[in-house]
Amino acid sequence: MIRLENVSYNYPGGTPALRNINLAIRKGEYLGIIGRNGSGKSTLALHLNGLLRPQKGKVMVKGMDTGDFSKLQEIRKIVGIVFQNPETQFIGRTVEEDLAFGPENLCLPPAEIRRRVERALAEIKLEKYRYHSPKTLSGGQGQCIALAGILAMEPECLVFDEVTSMLDPASGEAVLKRVKRLHEKGKTIVYTTHNLEELHTADRIIVMDRGRIVLEGETENVLSDPSLRSLGLIPPSLIELAEQLKNHGVPIPWEKTSSPSSFAEEICRLFLKT
Repeated sequence: MIRLENVSYNYPGGTPALRNINLAIRKGEYLGIIGRNGSGKSTLALHLNGLLRPQKGKVMVKGMDTGDFSKLQEIRKIVGIVFQNPETQFIGRTVEEDLAFGPENLCLPPAEIRRRVERALAEIKLEKYRYHSPKTLSGGQGQCIALAGILAMEPECLVFDEVTSMLDPASGEAVLKRVKRLHEKGKTIVYTTHNLEELHTADRIIVMDRGRIVLEGETENVLSDPSLRSLGLIPPSLIELAEQLKNHGVPIPWEKTSSPSSFAEEICRLFLKT
């Protein structure tokens, strides 16, 4: 669906942000992009729909080159980005107006715009706030409104760039559940974060460091890779605990490390079995 070929990009002043990135994102997959601050993950995310364009190499979205200005509108219908700070995406005076902005720019008929707005509001379950200013909502609600604004465009791929970093734990968990539900409905998901705890449900993870992809693989293999700490990343606590138990002869299945409740259930099962 999306292909990056030898992509390089430097920040103003010449500091490398991306160095010779090669990456293929498959339709329908959930790709996690992890890395400490300054690793290049957000810069990579902004290349996926042409908000940034490579200084070397190219990015192809369903066969369209993001370097071709005539294709950018079509590319951005396919790939939508939800940013860290939702206020950067608010345009309308009310939530309803904000959600209608994108479809209006697509020159859709009024009836289709209304359908998309209603569908997006229903998806995030914030219909009662349709006449509120998006800037008066809580951080978690604001992030959901920003997501709904992208959903109203009906993209095939959703890119989430550090979307929980400004939220409290409960709001962050609610956003993650919505991301998972969207993937289950068939959306292609690209999710960047510096928190490995958030990527347990991803299909695949790439780890970035200093503008390069330094580790890539299935989620189970990456989250348990011993080199993560040397890259400035903290492995998920339940996976670390599972590794310690395994070393003491108590193996915990990978799928049981997704939440404290499933982990506890497995411990109880093993205890009652003995």
